[in-house]
Amino acid sequence: MIATPTPYFINVKGQLMDLSIPKIMGIVNITADSFYDGGKIKSNRDLLQKAENMLAEGVDILDVGAYSSRPGAAEVTVEDERLRATEAIAHIIRAFPEAVVSVDTFRADVAEASIQSGAAIINDISAGELDDRMFELVAALQAPYIMMHMRGNPQTMSQMTDYGDLVSDIIDYFNVKLNLLKKQGVKDIVIDPGFGFAKTREQNFALLSKLELLWMLDAPILCGVSRKSMIFKTLGGGPDDALNGTTALNMTSLIKGASILRVHDVKEAKEAVTLYEQLKQ
Repeated sequence: MIATPTPYFINVKGQLMDLSIPKIMGIVNITADSFYDGGKIKSNRDLLQKAENMLAEGVDILDVGAYSSRPGAAEVTVEDERLRATEAIAHIIRAFPEAVVSVDTFRADVAEASIQSGAAIINDISAGELDDRMFELVAALQAPYIMMHMRGNPQTMSQMTDYGDLVSDIIDYFNVKLNLLKKQGVKDIVIDPGFGFAKTREQNFALLSKLELLWMLDAPILCGVSRKSMIFKTLGGGPDDALNGTTALNMTSLIKGASILRVHDVKEAKEAVTLYEQLKQ
């Protein structure tokens, strides 16, 4: 059965982004140790080439991250993350003024500086858990806010995978967060169930199989399974071998109701959306 969740719009700098046709968020990592593409962007030229390629392939949002959230990733200071993120965002916006940029950070100081540098969306893996000021900032900025389900932090999350009922616990988690944000006047909220974050491989598949249950939260859903270990630990190989599996699970995510796919490979994800739209018709 093809999913038919509520059509959603988010206000991006005064322009409505229509999520009734799923959107593609392209991952732009400016970190040295991200699990798949860490260290590949070494200069402003590399950064702009990456952004240009993704835009040419039809990306809708460029997600700039300056802190690796892979399990066991090294700590990055607030100052280093803020400097890396804001410089990268400013370079992208200068070169491509129409681009929609999100900042992938759980730190309010980094989010605020990034919005001032031209980012339009805040993408927070911790849903405010790792910075008490984040919800207050989002309310003040009225920027679209993507919040993800995670336990602990990138250094500890792999040991925090015990749940009573995984999907019910995630729904309860988001219910609390959504109510808090809405009470503060935040309107544009996207939820990310957090594949790979404080979840085992088996739990990731169980979550994806029941993704449509998250519709009851009445919020657009972002899915980020791109080249993750749930794929290559099932099929063999490593992240470099996981593109085909990523495309398969991206299509599953769309059928289950995802409004945004967060990916390393824009062209293939865009093709999945095109085929999905044909299925809907």
